[in-house]
Amino acid sequence: MPTNEGGDSESTNATAPVRRPPGMLRLALQPGIARAALKVSLVVGTLLNIINNGEHFWAGHSVSLWRVALNFVVPFCVSSYSAARHEARRLERDAMP
Repeated sequence: MPTNEGGDSESTNATAPVRRPPGMLRLALQPGIARAALKVSLVVGTLLNIINNGEHFWAGHSVSLWRVALNFVVPFCVSSYSAARHEARRLERDAMP
């Protein structure tokens, strides 16, 4: 049976619980970040669709819905990742003593 000569090990090693920083996905899906990324994706996606598919739209030809969707999804992902990364670095910096 081990002896506890140094006292109660639980009380000597008791420290404040360490909070893990939130993951990137959790940060990216925060309402403020997601809302801002949605606004960016609507503006940038619309411009990209005009640039990439404008001739097809105006001529009445069909366009790939996949490409139209990607023109909105990619700016959303880039914007939300950028904002989430910035928030993660801010949280790391604020956590330093």
